[in-house]
Amino acid sequence: MLAKTFEPGSIESKHYDRWTQLGCFSSVPDNRPAYGVVIPPPNVTGVLHMGHMLNNTIQDVLVRRARMQGFNACWVPGTDHASIATEAKVVHKLREQGISKGEIGRDAFLEHAWEWTHKHGGIILEQLKRLGSSCDWNRTRFTMEDNLSDAVIDVFIDLHKKGHIYRGFRIVNWDPKALTAVSDEEVIYKEVNAKLYYVGYKVEGTNDEWITVATTRPETIPADTGLCVHPEDERYQHLAGKRVIVPLTQRSVPVIFDEYVEKEFGTGALKVTPAHDTNDYELGQKHKLEIIDMLNADGTLNEHGGQWQGFDRFKARKVMAQALEEQGHLVKVEEMKSNVGYSERTDEVIEPRLSLQWFCKMDTLAKPALDAVINGEITIYPDKFKNTYRHWMENIRDWCISRQLWWGHRIPAWYTQNDEVVVAKTLEEALVEFQKTNPKIQASDIRQDEDVLDTWFSSWLWPISVFDGFKDPKNADISYYYPTKVLVTAPEILFFWVARMVMAGYEWRGEKPFDAVYLHGIVRDKQGRKMSKSLGNSPDPLDLITNYGADGVRMGMLLSAPAGNDILFDEAQCEQGRNFANKIWNAFRLVKSWDIQKDTPMSPQAAFAAKWFESHFNKELETIDDHFKNMRLSDALMTLYKLFWDDFCSWYLELVKPPFGEPMSAETYEITVAFFDKLLRVLHPFMPFISEELWMHVKERNNDDTIMLEDWPKTQGYDQNIIDTFALFSEITATVRAIRAEMQVNTSTAVSVMLKCDDHDLVAKLKEIESVFRKTIKIDQFTVDTQLEAPQKAASGLAGKVAIYIPLEGLIDVDKEMERIDKEIARLNGFLTSVNAKLSNEKFVANAPEQVLYIERQKLADTTTKLERLQETRAQLLG
Repeated sequence: MLAKTFEPGSIESKHYDRWTQLGCFSSVPDNRPAYGVVIPPPNVTGVLHMGHMLNNTIQDVLVRRARMQGFNACWVPGTDHASIATEAKVVHKLREQGISKGEIGRDAFLEHAWEWTHKHGGIILEQLKRLGSSCDWNRTRFTMEDNLSDAVIDVFIDLHKKGHIYRGFRIVNWDPKALTAVSDEEVIYKEVNAKLYYVGYKVEGTNDEWITVATTRPETIPADTGLCVHPEDERYQHLAGKRVIVPLTQRSVPVIFDEYVEKEFGTGALKVTPAHDTNDYELGQKHKLEIIDMLNADGTLNEHGGQWQGFDRFKARKVMAQALEEQGHLVKVEEMKSNVGYSERTDEVIEPRLSLQWFCKMDTLAKPALDAVINGEITIYPDKFKNTYRHWMENIRDWCISRQLWWGHRIPAWYTQNDEVVVAKTLEEALVEFQKTNPKIQASDIRQDEDVLDTWFSSWLWPISVFDGFKDPKNADISYYYPTKVLVTAPEILFFWVARMVMAGYEWRGEKPFDAVYLHGIVRDKQGRKMSKSLGNSPDPLDLITNYGADGVRMGMLLSAPAGNDILFDEAQCEQGRNFANKIWNAFRLVKSWDIQKDTPMSPQAAFAAKWFESHFNKELETIDDHFKNMRLSDALMTLYKLFWDDFCSWYLELVKPPFGEPMSAETYEITVAFFDKLLRVLHPFMPFISEELWMHVKERNNDDTIMLEDWPKTQGYDQNIIDTFALFSEITATVRAIRAEMQVNTSTAVSVMLKCDDHDLVAKLKEIESVFRKTIKIDQFTVDTQLEAPQKAASGLAGKVAIYIPLEGLIDVDKEMERIDKEIARLNGFLTSVNAKLSNEKFVANAPEQVLYIERQKLADTTTKLERLQETRAQLLG
């Protein structure tokens, strides 16, 4: 028995548990075409946020539809160990207990990390089930599980043997709080208020010649090892071969010339600090400048900071600026806005730092990955990101893959006391390698690298490792599901994750990891701000599901989520989704409430409606299929929304429903529930719970029946003539209804409808469906003719080629209506005068906010339109 109202909470867990018990999400290789999808693994310690909601809704829509199309769909879930985020949480937890990470040592700390992971690791996956995600949970993977960990280490060793991995000093993004290098993706840029310091550098050997340099970081001046100007800058040509004195240190450094400097920017002179700026480091390498590292790992100044040794970098900035002023080096200070990088994990200001790290050469790996996208072997949706991908890949830099953490995949590098290094999987294997050159060396003489690998170094292997493609390269799963069909993710990790997975695919499988990449936007609030806990502008996804139902939330997210564009989220969108679910529910209850009589003939109106909707559905299904083909999911959903709400509920059901108290023909009923069945199937990927619940009530079902394993409807072709005829019918009906409302004709009063059209064939079609018009319009007399003359005192309208007349004599008091119209015209003219007076006032226009001016101009346009319509109506009444 179907409940009176739709209560999503009562059906969601019921159906999800049933789907799981029936094994509907499970997949094993068979003779069907595979449709593999791998989840972008969320952090193991994470909880569901709005970005996850959008990302997983899109994946679920694609996977559910693929199942219905006959694919063997396999959606592999899993989590990422998230080195920095997880270690930070564990360190914080231990600190609250009065325990220091350093005091307990690596092994004990890892025990705490595993305990945390086991306790919190499954939370986000359980939350995804609330959303309806149809993952194959039996295949859940974790980047730190044994097989996946082995794959990471084996890949490191393989790349090292091939000469792609090396160890060296380079500038990296350094987090002084987490005390580790971080990837570019983990650096969040914020616009902050800053100061630009103009500092004078004296030219060595002169009495009063100075060069002014602008910097936001005066605390790094003691590490300057050069001053750079453009080789074509005439102001500085005479400084060739000269040197300048670094303020605060009295050190002498060379003036170098390089086209990197922009002549027109600032003073055209740049201080070069190779140890503390990426671009300066490149300049320093090019011009063989000295490298002075003046910062400790925690962001304090070391011995190169002189009298400020031990000062925090930001405190040093203030006191050193003051010292520059006292010594006469500070020319001026300007306030400015600056984009400063912050660590995504600790919210600490990132420090460019020269550090000994492990790196992976990317140029050779990148070439096949670039070619795959450029030649169309891998398709990116939307296409605009293809150029972004190309730019990144053509300007690729070596990848810093080491992290100064304990939680993660420990780098398989081993050292002697003399810092000789061997890369090997185990201590035993490393010992064998060392003894080849030094037979006397013992296991106790060697130690393993303390660092772990960047988390991305495990996730770039994800499409291969989740199918155990490294452990067993020819196993049934990897052979069947790889390459996968589509990867759904966000544009900001197009390079950091997507491109690297493509590189890994070609390097270790010799083929692409997926056919397509669907990039969705960032979920933002109505002010355009990215949703985050720190801003407090993000709703709890689980609260949304509780309030609006999973189907309502899914629809609300998708309706506003065109590929690649950010989503300005408004909770009203979820309310719209819930309202749609209620509309579908009530429409189904209406259909099931009809009294069915086997011998009752099908009415002409129902026959016309059925013929039209069959064609209309097939045509719209073609549109929906095309939207799916081109990854326009929001367009597909909007097409379905209109098809269900406007066409089926508002038009079809109105035409076929029997008069009050009369039975419905069995033929009409069967056709109607067949349409409902098709609509529910198309709805299912978007709104799985309500579609399942109603489908189970369309006719008698067994408990092991489910819509998710039914066939996706196939279009049977359509009759454009019937579609066009219905479109004209609906336009005429809407126009007549609008005229009745405007003329205030009582809805219970029958009207004469007179239609004129020069097209004889069209006239014949309209006459044929007179009974259909009588179903939707209360008609006294219905006339259709090619020679019709416009009657006196009639309201009129136009629908396509058809002129519509409704004689008003006897329907309304014409004189009274004229009086009402004249009063309204006079009122609107007075209002129009006042609006024009405001907009012609130059002082008002000059000083009023733009929003106020917009409102006044809108008033002018709306009032003018109303006046024109009233004048037309007045003329019609006069005849």
